[in-house]
Order: sequence, then structure tokens, then C-alpha cells
Amino acid sequence: MIGLSHNAQWVLLSTLILGTAAGIMGCLAYWKRQSLMSDALSHAALPGVVGGFALMGFKNLPVMIAGAAVSALIGALLIHWIRSSSRVKEDAAMGIILSVFFGLGIMMLTFVNRMAGASQSGLDSFIFGQAASMVRKDVLMMIVLASIVLLVAGIAFKEWKLFLFDPAFAKGLGMSTRWMGAIYMGALVLVIVVGIQAVGVILMAALLIIPAVSARYWTQSFKWMVVLSALFGGGAGMIGTLISTYGKGWPTGPFIVIAAACLFVVSLAFGARKGLVVLAVQQYAQRKKLRRTTFVQQSALERGS
Repeated sequence: MIGLSHNAQWVLLSTLILGTAAGIMGCLAYWKRQSLMSDALSHAALPGVVGGFALMGFKNLPVMIAGAAVSALIGALLIHWIRSSSRVKEDAAMGIILSVFFGLGIMMLTFVNRMAGASQSGLDSFIFGQAASMVRKDVLMMIVLASIVLLVAGIAFKEWKLFLFDPAFAKGLGMSTRWMGAIYMGALVLVIVVGIQAVGVILMAALLIIPAVSARYWTQSFKWMVVLSALFGGGAGMIGTLISTYGKGWPTGPFIVIAAACLFVVSLAFGARKGLVVLAVQQYAQRKKLRRTTFVQQSALERGS
């Protein structure tokens, strides 16, 4: 693109693919009624990021992503354990894990920042995201991992529909719902840990939740909801990254979230299925039709009398 460096164009491509993958996984999480899970896991990934840096002593993105994945998976297992072994509800368990792991990550970050060279490592960029700090090697890894998520979601599309809407029927067909649940959680964790450097652990959940909710206002079809959610997520990722590249030190995450929020407002107002403006127009047309029908009936009664 005009005015962007070669590296910035690669970053723009990576956030486009990341947003697309996040939109698709957010749609699956929406129908699984686990939208808050993405928020809990993104916050739970922070201790793993800091731990990966502390282990290597320098910024090594593969190790830090692996640490984030392990930390997020531990968080997911703890949520499941709390929910299954106590009377605590799932949303409360998610809130507990979210706050505890994020607090632990901030505490670890405070200590690690005192290490030699840690202040220049860019660890703070994982809080709010800083795509401009990514180098080509980071971008390529991000593209590859996000593409894996897209393949997993696309190849098994029919299986995902059965798993989400009729798990009993899927089990009757011989499909392992346990394996599907594990694949779903693995893909969700993967898209989260891939995106935290660009979007940040605090705002990564928004890239998963907002596009799916926005798409719901336009269609009742699961297939088209996935497509629209992917388009909204990819568009928000690209627009937010593009804006952040024009400012010095501007964090990427907030701009991506603002772009996604703008798409949500448009969907909320003008969505073809549930948009407020569309509903208001439909209700006005129904009231007008009802008044006309009532008038015709009253006129007929008056003529008959």
C-alpha cells in the first residue's frame, strides 16, 4: 500500500488473517455460549508470555507463544475443574481465572522488567498490543498459525455445525464430542496466543466477541454468520492496524477494537435481521397496515348498518 513500508504491509496482512480467524472462532464461541471464555483465556495467557521471556532471558516469540498457550490451557482446565467439582457457575469460574491469572502476569511482569534488557524487550506491548513492533519473522509465524485455525474451521465446517447445534445427534453418528471439544479449545487458544502481540491480552477478547455479535444482526444462517463474522474481524484488524501505523508508538489493540465497535454500531442500527432502524421501520409498517385494515373494517360496518 502507498505510504507503508514493506514490513508494515506484512503486518497489515497478518492482522487481516488474524481478524478473519478470530471472527470465525468467535462465531463458534458465540453459539457454544462461551464468549466470555475468550476473555478469560486471553488474560490467562499473560503469565505464559512473561514466563517464556524469563526462561530465555530475551524475546523469543515461539517460546513466548508456547508459554502463552500452556498458560491459557491451564486456565481452561482450571475453569472446567472449578465448574465440575463445585457449585460455582461457569461464568463465575471464568471471572476467577481471568482476574487471578492476569494479576499473576502483571506481578511477574513487574519482576521481569527489572532484568537486564527487559525494559527494551517490548513485553509491555503484550498488554495493549503493538503490531508496529513486530518483525517479519513474527509476522510469518502469526500468519502460519492463524492460517492453521482457518483450515481447522473450514475443513470440518459440517462437523462444527453438528457439534454446536445437535451434539447428541453428532454422538449418535459416531463423532467424538470430546475430541471436537478439545479441537475447539485448542483452536481458540491458538488464535488468542497468536493475536496477543498485535491486539494485546486485554483487548484480544473483543476481536473474538464483537465481529460475531455484529454478524448476528445481519443473518439467521450459521454459514453466512461465520462468513460475515470473518469479514468483520478481518476488516477491523486491517483498519485498526492501518490507523496505528501512522502514529508513533500508537497501540494497535485499541484501534482494532474501535474499528470493530464501529462495525457493531452500524450492525446494531441497520442490520437486516435485528437492526434497530430496520425493526422500527417494520413496526411502523405493521402499525400502518393495522390502521388501514381497521379503517376498512369500520367503513364496511358503517356501510352495512
